[in-house]
Amino acid sequence: MTGDQMEGKILRSELRWALVVAAVVLLILAAILFAGISMHINPPSNREYIDPKSLHLSGEFTEANLGTSVAADGQVTTRIITTQFAFVPQCVVVPVDRQVTLRFTSPDVIHGILVTGTNVNTMIVPGHISQVHTIFRKTGNLLMPCHEFCGMGHSQMLARVRVVAPDQFKPGPDGRISCG
Repeated sequence: MTGDQMEGKILRSELRWALVVAAVVLLILAAILFAGISMHINPPSNREYIDPKSLHLSGEFTEANLGTSVAADGQVTTRIITTQFAFVPQCVVVPVDRQVTLRFTSPDVIHGILVTGTNVNTMIVPGHISQVHTIFRKTGNLLMPCHEFCGMGHSQMLARVRVVAPDQFKPGPDGRISCG
């Protein structure tokens, strides 16, 4: 085989691999477009900011607003502050088989949370409000640990999500419900 023949063979092989790589890239792009358009799966786009130094003094993250509340329209919202090395509150109650909005913020460092056995997994960055919409499908107590190293007490930082049946989810006259 001459040098020109060998060079032509290598060139054809490289072109084949370039086509394979291009096809794989196009396939991945098509899957992303399909998920984004037809299945409405998009990256998080909720951008809300909050002053981490005063988040507990006014607005939705004051102590009286933390935990689970039910709005007049029936929307269930849980607000939690993640701080070194605790969740405030450490236990929240949510209903099973009903849309729940979880809202988190942090006054100090980056935290990461996940609720075991669910699709809830997000990062909480100081100065931002992280929001997750979910439906809890089974009742029980679920652990919610911090999964982003936040300091020496990180290993002790966990909370509980109590998922209850509709007949046990009874908010008070103010629309609030707690684990206590």
